[in-house]
Parts: sequence; C-alpha cells; structure tokens
Amino acid sequence: MTIKRKNRTASLKHERKYYKLGYRYIIGIDEVGRGPWAGPVTAGAVCLPLDRDDLPKLLKGVRDSKDMTENQREKLSEVIKDVALTWGLGSATAQEIDDAGIVPATILAMRRAIDDALEKVEFDAECLFLDDMLLPELPQYPQVSLIEGDGRTLSIAAASVIAKVWRDDFMVELDTELPHYGFAKHKGYGTPQHIDALKQYGISPFHRTYYKPIQNLTKDDTK
Repeated sequence: MTIKRKNRTASLKHERKYYKLGYRYIIGIDEVGRGPWAGPVTAGAVCLPLDRDDLPKLLKGVRDSKDMTENQREKLSEVIKDVALTWGLGSATAQEIDDAGIVPATILAMRRAIDDALEKVEFDAECLFLDDMLLPELPQYPQVSLIEGDGRTLSIAAASVIAKVWRDDFMVELDTELPHYGFAKHKGYGTPQHIDALKQYGISPFHRTYYKPIQNLTKDDTK
C-alpha cells in the first residue's frame, strides 16, 4: 500500500540532475480538469530558478495540488508566481474538448501554457518536464516524462497548483452566471448535485457533450 505524504514538499531531485547536465531553463507542465463534465481543461507551466539554494524553503509545501487544501493552493500559487523565472496558463474550452477529444484538448492547453510562459521572457525552454506523458507535437524540446510527477517533482507540482487555482476560480466565476448548476461547489465534476441540476435544467454551453454521462443524461431527457 502506498502512503501519501500529504505535508511533504515535492522534490527537486530531477531538476537538479538535469541542471547539472546543463539544462538551466526547465519548464514543468501539468494539467487539471480532465475528468469534469463541464468547464475547461487547464494547464500550468512553470520555470523555476534552479540556481537558488533556498528554492525548497521558498516553495515549502508545494506538492500535488490534489493533496493540498484550497487555502494552501491559493497562498502558494502566488508564491510560485513570484519565485518562478516565468509561468504560464492555458486552457481548452468545453467546445474544443467536444471537437477534438480530451487528450488533444489537453495537449492544446499545455501548448498554450508553454506559449504563455515563454511570451513573458526572452529565453526559450531547454527541457520540458511532464507528468506521465510527452508532447510529440513539440519535438524541438527535450522532454522528460515522470510518473506521478505532480507529487514527486517540484516544477510539475508548481504547475499543477497554479492550474488548479485558475480553473477553480473560473468555475466559481461561472457559478455567478449559472448558479443553478452548483459549479462553485463541485467545479464541474459529476456529483449527485450536478446530476440533479442537469436533469432539471439540461446542459449549458460549458458542458462537455463529448462525455458519455452527459450524452446519457441528454438521451434520458428526450425519452
């Protein structure tokens, strides 16, 4: 049985290894929001100053965003942005998910996050760190796929935190426009509250009709 160390800061082991090999500008990338029935899939991209010895102290507590509280994420998201050499965010909409599928849409969000990060600086990425995937669409960059990278590797963990905070804020804002769905509470995931709202109000433009649970609920409504 694997025991999660929920209060532990993600490691810089892999970043330090590649830094010694000459890779100074390593961008960690991670996504959030693949599973929800509504809202965007969002990616974060973070390049940390790996020459700083105090980096673990500055980013103490940064780990897989799923293992952090909302308050911890919100606080540390701002710290990450302040400390990082650059950071970026990118999303793919529900319509883009419907049009392309969740995996291509996730890759699109990641590419947008990388572009957003690099537009802010004059350097280019020298290596990409990703959580258990690669981006063959970007062959110009050396890439490292790390299993459970969002929990084990600080740059990927940092990316997961800023992406999670942005997406949660988006869903809370969406709740003010469409309060009957309860987006502020469940963030678009398939909870009983969400199912009841869909049965009562139908789908919105922010729902992913590509997803079978939404298709099944739509079929039920037409019977």
